[in-house]
Amino acid sequence: MMVHVDLSAHEINGPVVVRNAPPARLYEDAVTRERAGIVSSGAIAICSGTKTGRSPNDKHVVCHPDSQQDVWWGPVNHPIDEHTFLLNRQRAIDYLNTRDQVYVCDGFAGWDPRCRLKIRVICARAYHALYMHNMLIRPSADELERFGSPDYVIYNAGQFPANSLTAQMTSRTSIDLSLERREQVILGTEYAGEMKKGVFTIMHWLLPSLGVLSMHCAANEWASNEGVATESLGGQAGDVSLFFGLSGTGKTTLSADPLRRLIGDDEHGWSDTGVFNIEGGCYAKCIHLSARKEPEIYAAIRFGTVLENVAYDSTTRLVDFESGEITENTRAAYPIDYIQNAQVPCVAGHPRHVIFLTCDASGVLPPVSRLSHEQAMYHFLSGYTARVAGTEVGVVEPQVAFSACFSAAFLVRHPTVYAQLLADKLKRHGAQAWLVNTGWTGGAYGQGRRIDLAVTRRIIDAIHSSSLDAATVVRDSVFGLDAVTHVQGVDDRVLVPHLAWADRVAWERAARVLAEKFRANFAPYAEQAGPAVVAAGPTAVA
Repeated sequence: MMVHVDLSAHEINGPVVVRNAPPARLYEDAVTRERAGIVSSGAIAICSGTKTGRSPNDKHVVCHPDSQQDVWWGPVNHPIDEHTFLLNRQRAIDYLNTRDQVYVCDGFAGWDPRCRLKIRVICARAYHALYMHNMLIRPSADELERFGSPDYVIYNAGQFPANSLTAQMTSRTSIDLSLERREQVILGTEYAGEMKKGVFTIMHWLLPSLGVLSMHCAANEWASNEGVATESLGGQAGDVSLFFGLSGTGKTTLSADPLRRLIGDDEHGWSDTGVFNIEGGCYAKCIHLSARKEPEIYAAIRFGTVLENVAYDSTTRLVDFESGEITENTRAAYPIDYIQNAQVPCVAGHPRHVIFLTCDASGVLPPVSRLSHEQAMYHFLSGYTARVAGTEVGVVEPQVAFSACFSAAFLVRHPTVYAQLLADKLKRHGAQAWLVNTGWTGGAYGQGRRIDLAVTRRIIDAIHSSSLDAATVVRDSVFGLDAVTHVQGVDDRVLVPHLAWADRVAWERAARVLAEKFRANFAPYAEQAGPAVVAAGPTAVA
C-alpha cells in the first residue's frame, strides 16, 4: 500500500509522488518509461547508463567546522565547501521538480533498533526505487505510517549532470555528502550502487560515535538443518563468523554455507550486544554466475530482483551470465529473504571467529594463520589482496592492492578508529582472528597454483569446529605469522608456504618483496596505530 508523503520540506512540489510502491508497480514503470526488460526468471533487467560502477574520484564530503577534524581527508574523501554542496543540491532538486513523477523509498538502515536510521530516497527512476526497496530494510505498513521525518536523505538526480564549471567539481559526475545535513546528492551517474554505498558511508561516520564498529564484511551463524549442534560439521549452535575480504577473495562464496544462516553479505555493525546487518538486501556480482557454483544467489534471481547491466537474449529472455558485453560489473539486487537460509531479523550474537580473506598472488602467505590482537589490527589496517583477472576491468596480471579496513572507499574517519574498535571487541568478547589466503601456493601467479576452493572450505570448517584454536603452528621468518601446520583433509606441505615452494630461497626472496610493500603501505598509519601494532607486521623486508 502506497502512503501519501508531502515533499515540500525537501523543496519538491511539482511532480506526482509515488511512495514505497510495490515491485509490480515499479516493474510497470521501469518497462514502460525506462526500457527495462523482464527476463525468463522473472527478474527485471536494466542498464545504468554510461556509468557501470562507482565513481570514487567524484565523491565529495562537505568540509564543515563541526566535523572537519574527524574526517579522514585525502584520496577517499575529497573536501568541498558547503556552498558548492548547496549549489549541487539545488541543481538536483530543480531537476526532480521538472519530472512529471518522482519516487520516494522510505526504509531503514540497521537491523538493531538502537542503531537504526530512517532513510529517504527521492529519485526519478523506477529502477532506482526498486533497487532501494530491495537494499533497505522494508518498513511494515504501520512503520511506514509512523515514519515521520527521515534521518538521512538521498537526492538522486543521476540522469542530470553536475556543472563541471562549478568550483571544486572534478567532472560532470558528483556524489556529495553533507555529514551535518545528513544528505547525499547524486548528479551525473545512474549507477544504483552509489545510493547503497552512500548509506554505508553515513553509517561508517555515525556508528563509531556510538561505540559500534561498522564493517565491510559478510557474516553467518551456525545452525544445522536439524537444529542440532554438530562440531564435526563445522560449528556449534550460535557461533557467528565474520568474513572480511576485497573483490576476488571468496567472501561471498565462503560465507554462503548451507549449514550456516546468512546474516548478511556486505555491511554490518558490531555493537555491545552482537552483530547486525545494515542492509535489507544483497547486491551480488553475477558475472559467471551458475546454479552449480552459487545455487543460493542463482535461485534469488526471480520476480522482484533487479539485474543491472546484464546481457540477455531479446527473444528467449535468457540471461547470459558469462557476458561482459556491457560491463564485468554485472549485479543482482534482491531482498535478503530471497536467500533460503537467511537469518531474518538479521541480528546475531558476538562473533567467535573473525576471518580476513586475502588472495595472495605472490604465493608467499600461509593458507591459514592464527593472529594475535596486534596482528589483527595490522592486517585489518592493511586490507591486503591482489587484484586478479576478472575482478576489475583492465586487470590482466595480478596487482597488489591495499584497502584499509577492507573498506577504504567508504571510510569517513581515520582507519585507526575502526581498527581500535575491532581490537577492543576482539579482546572483550574473546573472538579469534584468522588470516586465510585463498590465492596461490607453491609459487607466484604463473608458476604456482591457485589454492583449491575445496581446501579453503576445509580450512573454514576447521576454524568453525574449533579444531585450530590450539593447533600446532610454525612462525614464518618474514611476516611473523603463526601458520597452522595441520588441517584435517589438507596436505600439510601446502600449509607452510616455504615447504610448498621447490626453492625456499626463492620463497623468502618473494616474501621479502611483498613485506616491503606492506611496510610502505602501513607507514601512514604507523604513528596512530602505535609501536605494538607496527611490530606485529613483517619482521623482515627486502
